Amino acid sequence: MFTGLVSDVGTILSIEQKGELRRIRIACSYDPKTILLGASIACSGPCLTAVEIGTQNGQNYFEVDAAAETLARTTVGSWSVGQRINLERSLKIGDELGGHIVTGHVDGVAKMVERRDFDGMAHFEMEAPQAIARFIAEKGSVCLDGTSLTVNSVTDNRFTILLIPHTLAVTTWGERKAGDSLNIEVDLMARYAARLVEAK
Repeated sequence: MFTGLVSDVGTILSIEQKGELRRIRIACSYDPKTILLGASIACSGPCLTAVEIGTQNGQNYFEVDAAAETLARTTVGSWSVGQRINLERSLKIGDELGGHIVTGHVDGVAKMVERRDFDGMAHFEMEAPQAIARFIAEKGSVCLDGTSLTVNSVTDNRFTILLIPHTLAVTTWGERKAGDSLNIEVDLMARYAARLVEAK
């Protein structure tokens, strides 16, 4: 489980195809001694498993394996060497829950329709896949590329968010532009509430 509060921005060092798996090495500022083999780390949204941890040329890194499902349903398949991604370690019992409950199980890929900058902030209009748009509500929470955000407004399958200067500076959001694709995870409570209504 995660909170959607980004704790580091990593850089992709290498990508290696291993049959149907894709091995990805990610540089990070996390102390390798604090990452257990098999640990879950949210990488721009998707929860991925650390399969190797180490330091090379003074640079800390961890490696993950992305399987076919992850490559097909998220933006991981389009990642490239040198790309920066948002990182978050798993939530520990007793940690401050500053965002919202995030599982790292991505629902699909959203598209950035428009970006408008003003007063150091940025206003984004996003387009969600039609199948999950119904789970997005005004003033509700949504996780985009591993970042917990508040929805400002919703019209059909489009919604808007506003990011403050701090979020733009400490995540990859400052680099985002119209046309970009982002991993989206809808609010867990909205998903279960909808399922209960359907089952009834």
